[in-house]
Amino acid sequence: MSALVELAQAHVVHKARSGGLFTRDRVYALTGADLAIAPGETVGVVGESGCGKSTLAKVLVGVERPTRGTVSFRGRDLWAMPPAERRRVVGGSTGMIFQDPSTALNRRLTVRQILRDPLDVHDRGTRAQRDERVRELMALVGLPRALAEALPGQLSGGQRQRVAIARALALDPDLVVADEPTSALDVSVRAQILNLLLDLKERLGLALVFVSHDIQTVRRMSDRVITMYLGRIVEESPAALVTDRARHPYTRALFSATPGLLDPIDPIPLAGPVPSATRPPSGCPFRTRCWKADGLCGREMPGFSAASSPGHRFRCHHPVQEDESTRDLVRRRAPMEAP
Repeated sequence: MSALVELAQAHVVHKARSGGLFTRDRVYALTGADLAIAPGETVGVVGESGCGKSTLAKVLVGVERPTRGTVSFRGRDLWAMPPAERRRVVGGSTGMIFQDPSTALNRRLTVRQILRDPLDVHDRGTRAQRDERVRELMALVGLPRALAEALPGQLSGGQRQRVAIARALALDPDLVVADEPTSALDVSVRAQILNLLLDLKERLGLALVFVSHDIQTVRRMSDRVITMYLGRIVEESPAALVTDRARHPYTRALFSATPGLLDPIDPIPLAGPVPSATRPPSGCPFRTRCWKADGLCGREMPGFSAASSPGHRFRCHHPVQEDESTRDLVRRRAPMEAP
């Protein structure tokens, strides 16, 4: 199956002001990302804050242009298109759900106006058809019709996020990117929104990219999981294997820090300094915190290696053994970290 959207060696480098008035540091937000999203699949993206998840999400939907590399949509280079065509392709085929619905929605517009806005901008249908589409969208995400004239400030956090989801679906996109869509919500509301996204994905046949720091939620939502560290994709795994058969030490540590309630384990301790995105370390970026690191890790960035399972690849010179459980890994690590 051909890819819906594909990144090839995508880099994003920002310039950030440092100590001096005329001095700017380079922030390496995304480095050499290769990723293909197939129609209808759900890809989860996990990693700590600042690892490049949101940057990757923005690049996928054409909100941010890569400094280097290409973004292809249905086989065509997105940034080689004329601006008007690119806006039409991106606006009509992709949708994005942002982290905080209270800031993602215009507080001066009613729910009806927020949902009509994409239809008006892209000139979809007649006035009557747009009004009908607004009603369809509200029903699709479980919003009462009586809320059509409400302002965002009059809604609960869960209702605001349902409006944000409806807006992302307004133009029948092929791809929806959800960037931490439940992190700003109460725990009691998160499950409702996650179940809604799963239901909509199945009903509408969407390709979904689900960005989160919570690896347990991503595993539940996804067909495939991408692990990012310091702007790099370091592992790509089928979701069923990410918990106990991941090969990269960072993925194992990340999973151990967010264990399931039914089978809790202690987190794998990570010692050493957290590197800066402005001055990334030589070689493997994880080497400053990795218990397996040696001289080779400091000299060379590992390329991708294939695991035994199809669709599973990782970047590590000294990977965790596939048959080593995370629980055993925690047990072996604990004595080494004891004072």
